[in-house]
Amino acid sequence: MLDLDLSAQIASIRATFQDIREVVDLDALRADIADLSAQAGVPDLWDDTEKAQEITSALSHRQSELARIVAIEQQLDDLEVLIELANAEGDEDSAAEARTELADLQKQIGSLEVQTLLNGEYDPLPAVVTIRAGAGGVDAADFADMLFRMYLRWAEQHKYKATVLDTSYAEEAGIKSATFEIDAPYAFGTLSVEAGTHRLVRMSPFNSAGKRQTSFAAVEVVPLMAETEEVDIPDNDIRVDVFRSSGPGGQSVNTTDSAVRITHLPTGIVVSCQNEKSQIQNRAAAMRVLKSRLLLVQREQENAKKKELAGNITASWGDQMRSYVLAPYQMVKDLRTDFEVNNPQNVFDGDLDGFIAAGIRWRKQPVDN
Repeated sequence: MLDLDLSAQIASIRATFQDIREVVDLDALRADIADLSAQAGVPDLWDDTEKAQEITSALSHRQSELARIVAIEQQLDDLEVLIELANAEGDEDSAAEARTELADLQKQIGSLEVQTLLNGEYDPLPAVVTIRAGAGGVDAADFADMLFRMYLRWAEQHKYKATVLDTSYAEEAGIKSATFEIDAPYAFGTLSVEAGTHRLVRMSPFNSAGKRQTSFAAVEVVPLMAETEEVDIPDNDIRVDVFRSSGPGGQSVNTTDSAVRITHLPTGIVVSCQNEKSQIQNRAAAMRVLKSRLLLVQREQENAKKKELAGNITASWGDQMRSYVLAPYQMVKDLRTDFEVNNPQNVFDGDLDGFIAAGIRWRKQPVDN
């Protein structure tokens, strides 16, 4: 007979889980799901495609949130049964499985606990992420491309919908910039801690002398506002340019001028979209992102919090928030939270949860006076 005792760990998990349940308010969540389900069941729902997509997306997000909490609660109950079985039968395999289940639950609870900290006005919204190459020449363009791939891999691992809106390729290698949307519950709140200047140190593959090179890239994250939060943009405030979509090396991937670039003249904000095949679809997508950025600026000005969310990111020396070091040693370190790992390849493959969780907790710490 075994004497596997994980009661203290399980009690700790249950206490944290109870706090999470109270913060989430399951009754309110279920009521919200019922209301959205009723709206989704209206016969003429799809007469207004945009509104229908908004309702069904919100319903899916809330159903996923509820299902996750219910599944964790069931997993906790199953774990206690598994421990009893392992002890009663002296089964080492069951004991090993119980320890694995405990570790998985601790990770899930930690993730849920972090999500409860996302209570900002914009935190529940989808995110629009823009990556720009900074100082460092070709290495910076290549680094921007590495970050672009990193975030898409992170989204893929979490089964989040990622839509690339625009990519501007550099002449020799990498990208000048890329913009993409992550449509997932609390995408903005989660990814907003990634905004800032990222620094890469490595032996440059583009330097014939093999010298160590430092390069920079900027990551901007803004919330994608709901359609109901309208921003009036007069036609004479924007300039719309159309051009042919292109891929690496300038090779055309579209035989028509379907890509759209919109410049907001009063602010200088530029938004491009070439993901869709239709010019009309690209213009609609670009206008949605432009409205989101303008609404964010408007809110920031109204609340005297300008640059708090998107920030003023220079992508050069002096203001980096994270360093990716590949030479002379291997390390990725967040300079705000001191969270670090010694396997950069895993990070570039999308293993960002540790950095994101540390960033969210850091952001919620009280500021010393």
